[in-house]
Amino acid sequence: MGLIIVTAVAYDVWSKRGRTRTTILRSGRRGEPAAAGADPGATADPPPPAPEASPHPTGTPASCDGAQHHHIRNQGGHVKTPTRRTFTAGLAAAAVAVGLAGCGGVTVGNPGSDDTAERTQKDSYRVAYIARAQVDSFAAWLANEMKDEAKDYDDISLQVFDGQADDEVENKMIENAVANKFDAIIIQANNGAAQQPYIQQAVDAGIVTITTNPRVDGIEGANSVDANPYDQGGVVAKLALEQVPQNAKVVVLNGPGGNFHSTQRRKAWEAEFFEKRPDVEIVAEDIANWNKDEALTLMEDWSLANPQIDAIISMNDNMAAGALEAVKGKSAFDGILAYGVDGTPEATLMIQKGEMTATALQNAAELAQLNMKAVHDLLTGAEDEVNVDIGNPLITKDNAQKYVDLYKKAGLITQ
Repeated sequence: MGLIIVTAVAYDVWSKRGRTRTTILRSGRRGEPAAAGADPGATADPPPPAPEASPHPTGTPASCDGAQHHHIRNQGGHVKTPTRRTFTAGLAAAAVAVGLAGCGGVTVGNPGSDDTAERTQKDSYRVAYIARAQVDSFAAWLANEMKDEAKDYDDISLQVFDGQADDEVENKMIENAVANKFDAIIIQANNGAAQQPYIQQAVDAGIVTITTNPRVDGIEGANSVDANPYDQGGVVAKLALEQVPQNAKVVVLNGPGGNFHSTQRRKAWEAEFFEKRPDVEIVAEDIANWNKDEALTLMEDWSLANPQIDAIISMNDNMAAGALEAVKGKSAFDGILAYGVDGTPEATLMIQKGEMTATALQNAAELAQLNMKAVHDLLTGAEDEVNVDIGNPLITKDNAQKYVDLYKKAGLITQ
């Protein structure tokens, strides 16, 4: 089910209402959109891989296991690594059967080398999605959503590769995807500055190139599908203004250094919270690379060194969950506040139970829809340029049940 974008209005997958997005699109598009609920067709069975070097450094696609079989046990509920067939319009009306897609295959065909020439129409297109790291729960969710959404395009063969949160690995994957002449490359950068010259290589080679989660700016000819990370951090920080007690002591967990989403969320917290609450003291702050285990280790040390910690300020849900695990059962930290971003099933369930305070939803299903629609429109010539953002609704205990119910109907939370 392709997402329909008309000028600057897109479909809100949660409320079923159209809403304005920040987008740079041509005012029209060629062809008529598919009817609501129509299935453009399943991905065709791929032929054997071409005898070329794989975009994965080892010569094989990244294992899907990290994305497909990582389950999180939470009190009172079982949280699966998210994926869905119909986690969008109509989700609230009926439960859906959710199946995990296998890694996509390789189809035959090379893109033109001149990015200024009219793109040749083809029967099938090879698309590489280079994910940041499958150990990051949100990145795993997004990778699964990408594979699932690709099923709606019978002319796209999608392969997913794991960047392993390593700039060198990810840069090599981009280089090899260019050498393998993929028709399009979608890149979830680990470090935008580190990946930027390699992304530019893809654009210069005439390959349709999209950066997503985060957007990488400063690349002429690239496209992007993202959220606004400042707004994501800001909406949670504004809530914390009213909730964090006077003279509180807090800890801060950041994502990878140089990561656009991490730095912008942290910037929002500084402007929207810390500058307005000079009474609040940051007793510890460090990088945990979006990783739950790293956050748990940091919080274990911080909780030993600081007998008072009133709030955990985290740039994503995964790190917030790790930090909370470190102080679980310690009476000195009962009632500790914890803020994140992503709105993962695990975090939403924790908020419902009062274990976590709030998060901003970054909907991987919506990101995947927009990415696959964008790459298809760019490959087929329906659009010349796409730069679009999704929304960031706040999730608190007051409305967590709504999102828990949605995740349950999608099979992402089971009891």
